[in-house]
Amino acid sequence: MSTLAELVEVLDGFYPPATAESWDAVGLVVGDPEQDVRRVLLAVDPVEATVREALDGGFDLLLSHHPLYLRGTTTVAATSPKGRAVHALVRGGCGLFVAHTNADVARPGVSDALAAVVGLGEVGPLQPLPTDPSGPLGLGRVGDLPEPMTVRELVDRVAAALPRTAAGVRASGDPDRVVRRLAVCGGAGDSLLVEAAGAADAFLTADLRHHPASEAPDGLVLLDAAHWATEWPWLHDAATRLRAAATVETVVSEIDTDPWTYCSRSPQA
Repeated sequence: MSTLAELVEVLDGFYPPATAESWDAVGLVVGDPEQDVRRVLLAVDPVEATVREALDGGFDLLLSHHPLYLRGTTTVAATSPKGRAVHALVRGGCGLFVAHTNADVARPGVSDALAAVVGLGEVGPLQPLPTDPSGPLGLGRVGDLPEPMTVRELVDRVAAALPRTAAGVRASGDPDRVVRRLAVCGGAGDSLLVEAAGAADAFLTADLRHHPASEAPDGLVLLDAAHWATEWPWLHDAATRLRAAATVETVVSEIDTDPWTYCSRSPQA
């Protein structure tokens, strides 16, 4: 058993708050630093379903990747979903801690976990942190595939490695093209299209918008998966590290918090 303050110190060591983006909202959101923590639930999103899972399961801390209040607020009244989450967590004695962009640039971090599940070996940052230009920290990862494969085979590999979602995994370009080197970025990564084109044959990320994808550098194959699915593998890595560093039980939420639940395709002509 550890105190919440002790766990915050451990997590801040894994994912230093100073490496988060200036607009981000990371760290302890709800909780008494002196409270004891025996069980930690990890989830991508601090939404009603995962908050309820934490409370019903008797967890003392919910560790989420996405912030609860990203744009700030002037109220935590239980008249909104976020306010109700705060009230429920406080009433249930469960804390909330967020590791977001500081977990994105960490090593190991969100993109390391994504790279591992799709089979990349030795990887480096796609966009190194300015404060660590020659080191391991930064956004995205890039490395060689275990063997050359077609885009079709790569899409199937990624789809099998990630949690199943309604939209699945889509790709651009010739499905029969052979690719050897893959860049990845958990979550929304269309800001890294130029870096990916200079470092790899293909780029796996999420939330690719029409115009940036249409205007991607020539020759770069794009793989677009669900935002939630590309970040979910990190939860297992964070759970393992936290369990090794503190006397707590860790559980990864299996709840699918991808907002899209159904997809229909028109019959082929």
